[in-house]
Amino acid sequence: MPIFEYECLGCGHQFEYLVLPSSPTAECPSCRKKKLKQLISLCAVSSEGTRQANLSSARKKAAVVQKDKRHEEHKQLHEHHD
Repeated sequence: MPIFEYECLGCGHQFEYLVLPSSPTAECPSCRKKKLKQLISLCAVSSEGTRQANLSSARKKAAVVQKDKRHEEHKQLHEHHD
């Protein structure tokens, strides 16, 4: 299943689009225009090592988001009681 990268000529948004035989014509998810430029994509090669590295990176990012969320909730709780 090919994934194509596009740039919207209307708003400049870049996005990926999975193309299946039943897929409608690609449109910009931001502005819904169909005037797009297909970009040159790099091919991706996946191995157990790259999957583990990507998973580790995603877990670290999620941990930072959770920490920030807990910090904001804690801060709001203290501001509410002041």
